[in-house]
Amino acid sequence: MMQISNTILMIRPVNFRKNEQTAVNNYFQEDIDLNSATVIENAQKEFDNFVIALRGKGVQVIVIDDTKTPDTPDSIFPNNWVSFHADGRVGIYPMFAENRRNERREDILDALEEKGFVIESVMDYTSAEEDGIFLEGTGSLLLDRVNKKAYCALSDRANEELIIEFCEDFDYLPVIFNAYQSVEDKRMLIYHTNVMMCLAENFSVICLDSIDDKKERKNVVQHLKEDGKEIIAITEEQIHHFAGNMLQVLGADDKRYLVMSSAAYNSLTQTQIKSMEKYCEIIHSSLETIETCGGGSARCMMAEVFLPQVLE
Repeated sequence: MMQISNTILMIRPVNFRKNEQTAVNNYFQEDIDLNSATVIENAQKEFDNFVIALRGKGVQVIVIDDTKTPDTPDSIFPNNWVSFHADGRVGIYPMFAENRRNERREDILDALEEKGFVIESVMDYTSAEEDGIFLEGTGSLLLDRVNKKAYCALSDRANEELIIEFCEDFDYLPVIFNAYQSVEDKRMLIYHTNVMMCLAENFSVICLDSIDDKKERKNVVQHLKEDGKEIIAITEEQIHHFAGNMLQVLGADDKRYLVMSSAAYNSLTQTQIKSMEKYCEIIHSSLETIETCGGGSARCMMAEVFLPQVLE
């Protein structure tokens, strides 16, 4: 069982913008003083440069173009609606924003099968939307695939009962907690776990300061330590530069890389960078427009493909 993948699915944006439906609880989204055509053009350039950077290190990137209709401003973040597992199962998830539900596309699964990936079955949790219950894929669930643990910060987009149901279906132990950020002097729940935490093979980058409850914080630390993960702590200020939104991937010759945005990289201290570089090289790329309007960063843009593959 591998914790990291050499194959990444990414969706090239067509109608990217600040999604008014997600801004209600994504406090990382901001307005930008550019017209919509420029925003889309900038996002596409950032996307293309990011893909070039990944492919340049030997990461297999499967790029699928978004469609003009229906309207899907957040399609660039596919890891929220789908997850791919080594046993051939695919998870399909219930989404908080109604316009994000249109991102779920069967033709994307067909495209993977055409490339030789094997899909044995689909675990579809989307009926939970009818009850106003959500769980947004690996945005909400940080999966330790080797030690079979699912770390999850509760929010409007991560329902505890559904987390437990997922864990029963996929045989994971749930590690559930609350993570907060300061918004105008209030402590508000962070919308996705993967904004404040990254789980790699031998380490975890995590904003422990966002877990206000001491018992919950201690529990998370205990689980990471018992699985031999070095804890690299980041600050709440750093998560506002998307320093928690990172993903470890495999490149050519099984070389390990930690992928993040340039904003995230520039927010890190030299000590933090050295701690990460003990384990892997860092890849970073500018995602300024995507981060500002979308409120998500590098990790959100990559859906890892762990599916078995039929070799030619």
